[in-house]
Amino acid sequence: MLWQLGGLSLTLVVQGGSEDRAVQRRLGKRLLHTLTGLGPCFIKLGQSLSTRPDLVQRDWLEQLTRLQDDLPAFDHSKALATIQSELGAPAQQLFATFPDHPVAAASLGQVYKAKLLDGRWVAVKVQRPDLEPRLRLDLAVIRLLAQLSGPFLPLNLGDDLTAIVDEFGQTLFREIDYELEADNAERFAQLFENDPTVVVPEVERVLSSRRVLTTTWLAGVKLQNREVLERNQLDPTTLVRAGVISGLRQLLEFGYFHADPHPGNLFALSGGPNGFGRLGYVDFGMMDMLSNDDRLTLTDAVVHLINKDFRALGHDFVRLGFLQPGTDLEPLVPALESVLGGQLGDSVQDFNFKTITDRFSELMFEYPFRVPARFALIIRAVVSQEGLALRLEPEFSIIRVAYPYVAKRLLAADTEELRHKLLDVLFDRQGRLQLERLENLLEVVGTDGNPADLIPVAGAGLKLMVGKEGHGLRQRLLLALVRDGRLHTDDIQALATLVRRRFSPARLAGDWWQQLSL
Repeated sequence: MLWQLGGLSLTLVVQGGSEDRAVQRRLGKRLLHTLTGLGPCFIKLGQSLSTRPDLVQRDWLEQLTRLQDDLPAFDHSKALATIQSELGAPAQQLFATFPDHPVAAASLGQVYKAKLLDGRWVAVKVQRPDLEPRLRLDLAVIRLLAQLSGPFLPLNLGDDLTAIVDEFGQTLFREIDYELEADNAERFAQLFENDPTVVVPEVERVLSSRRVLTTTWLAGVKLQNREVLERNQLDPTTLVRAGVISGLRQLLEFGYFHADPHPGNLFALSGGPNGFGRLGYVDFGMMDMLSNDDRLTLTDAVVHLINKDFRALGHDFVRLGFLQPGTDLEPLVPALESVLGGQLGDSVQDFNFKTITDRFSELMFEYPFRVPARFALIIRAVVSQEGLALRLEPEFSIIRVAYPYVAKRLLAADTEELRHKLLDVLFDRQGRLQLERLENLLEVVGTDGNPADLIPVAGAGLKLMVGKEGHGLRQRLLLALVRDGRLHTDDIQALATLVRRRFSPARLAGDWWQQLSL
């Protein structure tokens, strides 16, 4: 291990600063092959690095994203020994049927499809033997090399490299604690218990421990091939939308999210509100949380992005920790407009997150960007989600689903925090009403979203205007009406005109007809 990693480090030190793309591609391949050959810890390390454009150059990222969490299974007798040791009885006594080979193997464990004594099918995940001591040794070596080589590597760091290794190790040890994963699965299921589009397997606590996890078996189809889904009477578009909406709810509503939504962890099941399919989640070892402040700032960032307010977006990056406080945003605003503005085009459907991520990986080496540790898993989750969606729906745009969702939440303003955000969107710093932003929100909800969504939005808006929760909105409207010591009626008249035009029966009927014609 020391020999291979030492050789890799020496090569990166000598050639890492080269501007020759061919040299960088060769280094990326060398990095990929070395990590793959060194085992589970290093494969996980490579997967984590593949989400860190602030640490790894673009040519290296392209290689690391090829890492697959698909390894040869370990010896079956060792899996049986682990089950007996952890659960207190042989597998043949605990299960009516237990196979002699797994259905899937990964870097940290492997999964069997077994049958319970009551006839139900379950998934039994068994951890690789002696995994914890091996990971500890591997992490110690990685940390030592990080201390020695960090100052010489061509990396754009906001944190000390050893601190990043420590954060990776903490995440890894949480992932191999199957009792914690069981808690995660039950919490995730509770959050989505009223969502008919999402299915979460039930944990069998009696047959689970720290190194063995048993859950109900999801009889579904992997989200990998559009033709396979259609042969099983499952609608790829419905499933993609369900995945994106559930991901947005995790990030922006719950602040608790599944950080590894790759095709092996997502299944398409029959049923759903329209019979077009439901989305099943498995593997809850890699979960993370977002603070309320981060959730609200992300909501702001989506709105600022679509409104092409790149100066405000720059301030969002500071609040989220991607830029240090006090960073001069003047030279950065044109760069953001260049990277993001051109991608937006004339419609949100032109936005592609993966393209933005690739371009940001270059921007991060020119400007003082860094990825805060708490956002590394979010980036991994969003890139994985979009990659999966594009495989099933080549014309898919994640922001086309995200923005109507954010717009509906803002316009409904059903929480105090969202009401404050709505006021920030609708009024500028001088207290003037920003009607073009309101019209943009309404247009996106009615056109890029489902036209039926306008009706509950209108109801929520009316409730806000006349209810006690709308005190702040009414006050701001009054101040806009009488600002600068004069009576201003133009904005109010324009607002009334906008509402009549947007919510007229003819307009709503036209939107409905357009949706039915698609």
